[in-house]
Amino acid sequence: MAISNRFLSFYLLIYASSWAQFTDVINSNRPGQSMAAFSVGKTIIQSEMGLETGRESYSNKDYKVGNLGGEIVLRYGAIFEQLEFYGSVNYQKETYTELSTNLDHVSSGIQTAQVGAKFMVYDPMMNYEKKINKYSWKANHKFDWHQFIPAVAVYGGLTINNDANFKRPYAVPQKNTTGLKGMLLTQNQFGRFALITNFGVSNYGVANYESIDYVISLTRGINDRWSILLENQGFNSKVYRNTLFRAGGAYLLAENLQVDAAIASSITNEPAQVIANLGFSWRFDANYNEVMLRIPKEKNNGKGGKDNKDKKNKKDDSKAKVRTDGFESGSGKTK
Repeated sequence: MAISNRFLSFYLLIYASSWAQFTDVINSNRPGQSMAAFSVGKTIIQSEMGLETGRESYSNKDYKVGNLGGEIVLRYGAIFEQLEFYGSVNYQKETYTELSTNLDHVSSGIQTAQVGAKFMVYDPMMNYEKKINKYSWKANHKFDWHQFIPAVAVYGGLTINNDANFKRPYAVPQKNTTGLKGMLLTQNQFGRFALITNFGVSNYGVANYESIDYVISLTRGINDRWSILLENQGFNSKVYRNTLFRAGGAYLLAENLQVDAAIASSITNEPAQVIANLGFSWRFDANYNEVMLRIPKEKNNGKGGKDNKDKKNKKDDSKAKVRTDGFESGSGKTK
């Protein structure tokens, strides 16, 4: 099957299958920072890696920071189609410069590590069947309010922060912390657009470091290889508060390989941040057993036969199915 056909079928499979999480092409969280509601699929192993560089400064504090680092994320689907295990490690090398003395302090090491699991609790397309009018293109393309009902997942995990290893002039003394993290994830598919929201708490139970976080991502597929991303991310704790806006894009090299790039900037000077990253995602799916979609059975007429369906009507239904599969005339990568 051509890549374009695989890319197109992504839109159909992501909502048409009953709890099936696997898609024909890789389903990556990059280049954004949000986490999709759908998992990678049972037995799927996926790696998402990136390099980043950034600058940080406060308008009312006499310092600046330059950093270079990388992140690796591992995702694994197991036990159920809708269950995914998640792990990540973020490594940073930073140069902290005191502007008054022009002295540099260099720090390096693992800044954060995270382990957790995600589970989809609600799929709006579960047991939902859209009525198809095989004689009317207009009827099949009318506005569908059902798409506003999101898929919903929950995430829970443990986060290790080595903040004390990286110098900052925070009002609260920095320390290394280990705290719980919980998030509510939603995902809507509007044709070529995917809207993802994450709302949650990080470092739960850790005084001063407990943070209310959110991410809102909008992705649009341009064609069968390119997609673009707009994202808003916010943090709110006694130690650190900031709001970032991010823009980026991804390119599908093959059905299991994607490259991406993004740039983010804060909207305030407390602190002022600019972050650029480049990454790729790779998926191993050789052990995946395809979840077959069930075609609704035709109703019996009560006499052991079918409802006045002859061979011609069966052929018409088959053609209607083909037209249904082609309703999204374009394609693109979403989360």
